[in-house]
This record gives sequence, structure tokens and C-alpha cells, in this order.
Amino acid sequence: MKNVIIALLIVLSGFSISCKDKTDSNSIVINMSAEPKTMDPTLNSLSAVSVYIIHAFEGLTKLDSNNNVRGGMAESWDISEDGLKYTFHLRTNAKWSDGKPVTANDFEYSWKRAVHPIVAAEYSYMMEVVKNAKEINAGETDYNDLGVKAIDDYTFEVILENPTAYFLEFIASTGIFMPVRRDIIETYGDEWTLNPETYIGNGPYKMTERLIDQKIVFSANTNYYSEEDQIAKEITFILMSDPNTAVAGLKNGTVHFSALEPPAAEIENLKSEGYIAANNGLGTYYLELNITNEALKDKRVRQALSLAIDRNYIVSNVTKGGQIPAGAFVPTQVRGLNGTFRSDFGDYIDINNYEANIETAKSLLAEAGYTNGENYPILELKVSPGIYVLVGEAIQQMWKDNLNITVQLIQEEFPITLQSLIEKDYQLSRMGWTGDYNDPMTMLDVMLSYGGINHSGFSNADYDRLILTAKQSPDNRVRMDAMRQAESILMDEMPIIPLYYRADALMISPKLKGVVLNPLGRHKFNYCYIE
Repeated sequence: MKNVIIALLIVLSGFSISCKDKTDSNSIVINMSAEPKTMDPTLNSLSAVSVYIIHAFEGLTKLDSNNNVRGGMAESWDISEDGLKYTFHLRTNAKWSDGKPVTANDFEYSWKRAVHPIVAAEYSYMMEVVKNAKEINAGETDYNDLGVKAIDDYTFEVILENPTAYFLEFIASTGIFMPVRRDIIETYGDEWTLNPETYIGNGPYKMTERLIDQKIVFSANTNYYSEEDQIAKEITFILMSDPNTAVAGLKNGTVHFSALEPPAAEIENLKSEGYIAANNGLGTYYLELNITNEALKDKRVRQALSLAIDRNYIVSNVTKGGQIPAGAFVPTQVRGLNGTFRSDFGDYIDINNYEANIETAKSLLAEAGYTNGENYPILELKVSPGIYVLVGEAIQQMWKDNLNITVQLIQEEFPITLQSLIEKDYQLSRMGWTGDYNDPMTMLDVMLSYGGINHSGFSNADYDRLILTAKQSPDNRVRMDAMRQAESILMDEMPIIPLYYRADALMISPKLKGVVLNPLGRHKFNYCYIE
């Protein structure tokens, strides 16, 4: 059975940029985002911050330099015949950055912490592959009933709710499955992530300096078991959100990599000068709508707003980074039954028939009582600095021209926006979701009524039931059809408006070698050096 499951593992498509001689590097300077809301692996919900976490922490499995799954803290594992019980055998030489051994008890504590109601982790729903997690999240049973157990210091047992072919991949780079130290958290509380002395991890790097809103410095962890994963001896993450500053840094040599969307006007020049690397991400950018807001309660209004967006124009004239217009929520490269999920089931938005879409949008708006946009209130759309402002301006103009709806753009850093999303103190916001594994479920379970990333107020019993069916069924045909029906409900109710599928134009210095790009946005810089 073990060999069968391993054969079924979904290997992420990824690539390594020029990995030549593994010589010592100078400090690698990386820009992922602005100041993170949290760097707690259990509590983080942002893809960019996951990059910091995967350098400082390691789960039972990990992704290697080719994005293949291999043993991390677990040296080996056994899988029961029914695919429900995983027995992980931990390395006896695995240590925390302060030298203490990593044990199975650390994993039991961390996984149970992830579903503890007091912790209220946004990603707690991801634990629902594990037995009893769904009931715990629903408040029906105690968090101690989670299907995990430390058999001894170096044996960790996991009981799954249902056979899950992507489980080993899932836990490789998803922060909520990574261990944290009980003694550290109980001593320092929420402050434990803010200082090098208390940010104790078990990964290849340890934090050695942190200046809020400026930088986070990681150095090779001398207690890590594998020097092969520590080519870069120091990684400095600079915290900024201005892509123009990133471009200037790349050209003067003070920045080696930036995950920020390049300024649209600069993309062609940056390409010609060798500063752009394309990375097809597994994710979707969309607008999230607060459907509890009076202006957005009517789904006909939401459908009209969606149809009045020219997605082809946005990717061709605004983003210009190879993005694909989104005709649904699940991206094009996600696996389906016979090919991709999209090729199996098609789109819900006809992106190539914009004029007809506008007419339908006008009719829907009129049916909702707002003929030619009359008496419809001014909308507020929250956007992050950079390319999202330009996308927001394009949408603003489209809605004004086609629906006579006025939109006010509110520009702010995304961590600030995220807080307003959690509090439902917003109308519309730019949003994006990058998957955690290659299966439609990685996108669709985001919109469960109780999902921590669903900030829209969308709650549909049929949707929840279909997602549960897909999670519980061992039959892939049943799974895929259930997810097809669920996505159909989502696209009809339209609590989110898909814009385009993720395709990253990453800014990389030609001197930086060994970057491992990842379609989930969890890029690795372990193997980097300056040439």
C-alpha cells in the first residue's frame, strides 16, 4: 500500500534556475512582501510569509530542490493497507535551532494547537484530512481527540478521516503542519515570533536579526541535520511593497529577488535585460465581496459586476505578466479526472464575448432595481500598492462606463486590508489564493461556510455538503463531480469575482543562481549563491 500511495503522489511542477557549483554565497537579499501580520506557522495565512516559514521550520516531509516530496523531520513512514494510518519515524538527529531534540511530542502538540478553539487558526480547516478535525472545528468534540499521537519520542502516528493521495505533499510545505515549541509559546505568547532569541525553529535557517518594517535576517542553522540544504549562508528578507524600489534595488545590486508584481511599464525592459523569470503559479486572483453588505446582497448585482469586467483587457494591457483570464475559480493547471479540471468541466464566464456580457450585466442590474446604475450606492474597493492599483483603476472605469456604478479605490497595505476582511469591515477587496497542493480541493475548500479564508459571508449548505462528499469519497469520479457541482454553486452565487489565474513575473538578478521556484509560491533560497 505504501508504494501505491507514493506512486499516487502529485509531484509539483517546478524548476531550479541555474544550479551550478554549490559554492558559498554572500548574503542573499530577498523581497517577498511588507511586514507580515504573523510568522507563526500555525497562524499564518499568506503565501508570501510562507516563504519565511519554510526556511525556519520543517514538517514531517519537505520539497527538495526539484520540488519533489522527500523525508523532512520524518526519515521514513509506513502507510496502512486502507490508507488511513500513517506512522512517521522521526530522525534521531533532528534538532531545534537552540539544540534541543525535535520529538513526536512536538508534532502532537502543534497539530492539536492548530485546531484548538482558543488559537482560532485561519487554516484550521486544512487539518480536516485528520480524523475528528472537522468535529473539533465545529465545536462538537475536544481538540485532544484529534487523530494524532506520539507513540514515543521518535514515532508519530496520524489517523486520516479518509484516504488522501496528496497527504504527503500537503504536509510538506503547509505551515499549519509544521512543529512549534510548546515551552516557547507558553512562555512568550504572541510575542515569540518577534525576536531572534525566541523564534526557535527546526528548519535549515534561524532568525538572527529582525527590524520591524525593515528586514528579517536568517542565517544557516548549525543544528540542522543537512548542510546540503544550506548553500546560502545568510538570507536577508527586506520588507517593502513598492515595486519601483525593488526594481531600483535589483539594478544597483542591493536586492537579488523580488516577488512583487513588476511595474507594468517596466516589464518588457526588465525582460530584455534578463531580470524576469516566469513562474506559472497555482492560484487565482479575484475580488472578494462582502455579501452581507446591503449593496452586495443581491446575487444579480454581483453577477453583473463580474460580467462587466473585461478580463482579456486586464491581462493584456494592465498586468502584462502572462496571466490567463479567469473563467472560473479553479486554475487551468489543476489536475482533474481525465486532464485538467478546467478542460474536464469548462468555464462559467465567457471571457471572449465581452459585448454580450455587458448586455447581460445591464439586464441583471435592471432586474435588481438599478436600471442604468440609478440609485446604486458608491462602492469601495480595497487595493494593495503596485499593480493592484492599476487593476482596480481598470475595473473602476469598466463599471462606470458599462453599468454607471461609481467605485472609490482605497489603497492600503494588504495586512491592513486582511484585518478588515476578517472583521467584515469592507465592501470589495482585491484577493488572491495560491493552492497548497495540486487538486481542486485546494481552491474550493477555501469557500466553505466555516473556512477561515472565506471573508465574504458566503454560506451555502449544498456547497458545504458537496465539498464534504469530495473529501470523503475514495472514488475520484465522485470527488471530481462533487467539486464540479460545488464550483457551479460558487460561480452562480458569486461571493468572489475571479479575474485571472496566477502567473508570476518574478524579478531576479542575473547574478543570483540556484533559486527554486514553486507553483504554490513557496520559493526556496537555500540553494542560492551569487555568481
